[in-house]
Amino acid sequence: MSTLLTAQSLSLDTAFGPLLADITFTLKKGDRLGLIGHNGCGKSTLLKLLDGTISANSGSVTRAHHCLLARVEQHLPEDLHTLTLLDAVMARLSDAQQHTEGWRAQALLASMGFDETAWQLTAGTLSGGQHTRLLLARALITQPDLLLLDEPSNHLDLPTLLWLEQFLRNWSGSFVLVSHDQHLLDNVTNGTWILHDYGLSFFQLPCSAARAALVERDKTDAHRHQAEQKEIDRISASAKRLATWGRVYDNEDLARKAKQMEKRVDKLKDNQTELSAANLWQLILKGEALPADRLLEIENLAVSPAPECPPLFNLPIQRLKSGDRVAIIGRNGCGKSSLLRLLWQHYQQQQDETAIRLHPRVDMGYYDQTLHQLRDGDTLLEALEPFAALTERDRKMALISAGFVWLRHGQTVSTLSGGERSRLLFVGLTLARYSLLLLDEPTNHLDMEGKEALADTLQNYAGGVLLVTHDRTLIAKSCNRFWLIDNGELSEWHSLEGLYAQLTGENPQITPPSRQTELMSCVVHSETDAWLERLVKLEEKLAQDLSRKQSHQKPALQQQWRKEIEMLNQRLEQE
Repeated sequence: MSTLLTAQSLSLDTAFGPLLADITFTLKKGDRLGLIGHNGCGKSTLLKLLDGTISANSGSVTRAHHCLLARVEQHLPEDLHTLTLLDAVMARLSDAQQHTEGWRAQALLASMGFDETAWQLTAGTLSGGQHTRLLLARALITQPDLLLLDEPSNHLDLPTLLWLEQFLRNWSGSFVLVSHDQHLLDNVTNGTWILHDYGLSFFQLPCSAARAALVERDKTDAHRHQAEQKEIDRISASAKRLATWGRVYDNEDLARKAKQMEKRVDKLKDNQTELSAANLWQLILKGEALPADRLLEIENLAVSPAPECPPLFNLPIQRLKSGDRVAIIGRNGCGKSSLLRLLWQHYQQQQDETAIRLHPRVDMGYYDQTLHQLRDGDTLLEALEPFAALTERDRKMALISAGFVWLRHGQTVSTLSGGERSRLLFVGLTLARYSLLLLDEPTNHLDMEGKEALADTLQNYAGGVLLVTHDRTLIAKSCNRFWLIDNGELSEWHSLEGLYAQLTGENPQITPPSRQTELMSCVVHSETDAWLERLVKLEEKLAQDLSRKQSHQKPALQQQWRKEIEMLNQRLEQE
């Protein structure tokens, strides 16, 4: 395999300490790598180092002459907001190329699901899923050999996520994919980089197996460290005894041996196995259960994104009580976030709205997916003040336990990464005891460990929860009620399997929906959706079985699942 890119001893320091230290690797043609790690550990920064957007304090990145590289940003750049889709893609071509190869921009936009009527839309008006498609088109028009993808699965609904997965499976080039979606990474990668303790660990394994391998390696290192420490303690004790005897009996030979043993202890300490730093922050949401038969009652509510816009859906009647954990499910653009914003505005402004009735003692918390609850100009300490009446010392301890060191407490919110802003908002929610919690896409910036912690803590949340998410694992583990918004209506379901069948058109008794999922009209064919949903289920079953110990795996079933996966991929390629 030919080498595309080499990094040698990369190190980067920030004003608050080291971020990356002595990172060395080689990336070859055919590598399809997942890059994972805790929020704020430097994943996005590493991609920017690789494409030259920023420079390291030391070390070098060498790109092969034949390697064309393109980075797909995490967010739509500000300078693209006012451009049309076609202009945004054409901007990646030189003036000469725009005259001769402009047709390629049109072809790429069409392949990304944008029909000709959408080409003149302004990029700033697109949804999160459309942003991902546009940024991919901008990257692909340069015909890169290596793609650097920075969390492209954020803000995607299920159909778009499946499209992205299929795109990456079929793309012939190499890529580095930053994502917290374990299923996506398992299905499209052949290797994993894990960024932790300022360094990079490589495993020639997909995400789930790589995480398990890292846990096993950390366990082995811990046992080795313990054995080494035991030997250090033994020699130190012997050296101390010899030194004492040397002084008591005025024996230079014993004193000399004691010094030799002390030098040996120092050498053992220098070479002692290093342990991985633990993630001290725990995401624990504590709710307050009100002794009432309802926290919230909604009746004849028309939900629209703005007062001047037509309703996205109507809600006849719904009630919520303490202990209810409701998942709100539907395609992007159907009105899930609009419903939460409407409830939050009603609570904040104490509006006289007969369609929304809240218990007079309800204390409501809100996780806004845009993270605008946190004011950009506030320091980290100031940002926590609205959540709970705590002393400055308590807020400092909360920040330190969440990984924000003391030197950063005066840092402003505007300087944080998306993942760090999310963590800070969760710190605030953790400090409070809300009786009703609104969570709008809370997993967008959570790492894998954070998602697992959120699912665990919501299971025991005493108050009421309204949760908007596309994360099926989180829904299944944490929720006990399920609302589906589809075809302009909200309905309650008691079976997730039936709900997903309705959403994807698997149920032959139900006409598949044809609502707009994004700005352009896109009719989803039920047969294709059924194949996609079946493909996801098979991939999940296969990944789960492969993550088990080899003696517990089912090779016969694995072979059967692989055959069906191959058949489904062939069908989808023909569509």
